[in-house]
Amino acid sequence: MESLIHYQRFVVDSSWRRPANGAVVFAGSPIKIFRLGLAGKQIAALLELGEPLPTGHESLTDRLLDAGAIHRSVSADNDLPYQLSDITVVIPAFVRSATDATQLGNLVSNCHGVSKIVVVDDASPHALPTLGGATVITFATNAGPGSARNAGLAVVSTPLVAFIDLDVAITTVTLTGLVCYFADQRLGIVAPRVACTSSDSTIGRYERLRSPLDLGLNQARIAPGTRVSYVPSALWLCRTDAIRAVQGFDESIRVGEDVDALWRIIAAGWRCRYQPEVSVSHPPRPTLHDFISQRRMYGRSAAELGVRHPGAVTPVRVSAYSAGMWMFIACGFPFLGALVGVYTVVALARKLRDVPNSLRESLRLAGLGNMHAARLIASAITRAWWPIAVIMALISRRARMVLLAAAVIPPMHEWWSERPELGPLRYLALRVIDNASYGVGVWEGAISHRSADALKPDVSSWPMNAK
Repeated sequence: MESLIHYQRFVVDSSWRRPANGAVVFAGSPIKIFRLGLAGKQIAALLELGEPLPTGHESLTDRLLDAGAIHRSVSADNDLPYQLSDITVVIPAFVRSATDATQLGNLVSNCHGVSKIVVVDDASPHALPTLGGATVITFATNAGPGSARNAGLAVVSTPLVAFIDLDVAITTVTLTGLVCYFADQRLGIVAPRVACTSSDSTIGRYERLRSPLDLGLNQARIAPGTRVSYVPSALWLCRTDAIRAVQGFDESIRVGEDVDALWRIIAAGWRCRYQPEVSVSHPPRPTLHDFISQRRMYGRSAAELGVRHPGAVTPVRVSAYSAGMWMFIACGFPFLGALVGVYTVVALARKLRDVPNSLRESLRLAGLGNMHAARLIASAITRAWWPIAVIMALISRRARMVLLAAAVIPPMHEWWSERPELGPLRYLALRVIDNASYGVGVWEGAISHRSADALKPDVSSWPMNAK
């Protein structure tokens, strides 16, 4: 019975705040307001302690889960909802070298205990290693990762399927650590953290902090417009019914096909989770050329995803208040910017008048929101919008100052906070190259698809909604 109780335990998200232990909770991504009744307050108190919840909690906890305000607390030490024998592993393989072949062999050997391992050879130019016990499907011509995954999915007969890229390093307990989360019957996909393999190269040291595959240490729900809007398919453990319900991967997309499939699964009503408690590793780009090509390729994929999922790939999503405040400041009108900031606090205080210390809470939330907006706007200026920013900088001294601040201050803050094994100038240079390469890809994709969706900001009203 203890294992059943265990799956009713939850942990609150890092965003969780309940002023004065009262009847209002701020939590989730984006931040939402939850107003609680007497029973809700009791449940909130138990959630904060990580204790088992009373019967009838599901109405509230489901809403909190869907908002990213809480997360299920599970453990591989308890009875698992599925076993390794309920998993089929599908590995799309394009083997280009002896190193790739060795990585593939190691990956297959660490998947023992699963029902079946399916390796899809996507017309590899290098011979595959001996893969004892694995089923190999061979393509005559290269069809791309979406086609390879679909070919493997077609022969899956187990309730769960794991898609793993050949250059991902896992351990013998990786899949066991992920399968725990499928006690949630609405869970469609769970993904681990993908950390950069330790490397002494300059790019390796940079990617230990800024790898596009590494989404950090905080667990989260996955959904467009949230703190974790996507996860790379380096390793996904999926409910087979969920991935089949959306007809698998779109084979017409060579890059971004995983994000497209993920968002279609979410739109179909499934929950998807990022659980960094489980970690796998992935090698960094070996050369600067590969580094630039990868970022440019990711940028190009944003335009196509924008066509298929309008509004999901906006380069910046901030409130109209924050956008207006920073626009006035950037244009040389700090007093007007300050007035907008004050109005933000006043408007929020009215909305929160039933919250203890409403003015203090409004100041805190507005301040955090405006600082977060500054980081997002700076990121957009140096990534998706940098060609426009450079043109403006050529004709305006103020625009030059804004571009310089956006390009230098956030990376230097990151460097100071994280202290990577890389000097500040080299870190800054790679950050600029990273952002610029991605931006080139975004513009190439926008022109190719005749769509500006990946370039348009989302300037909404105050983002917090009452629940």
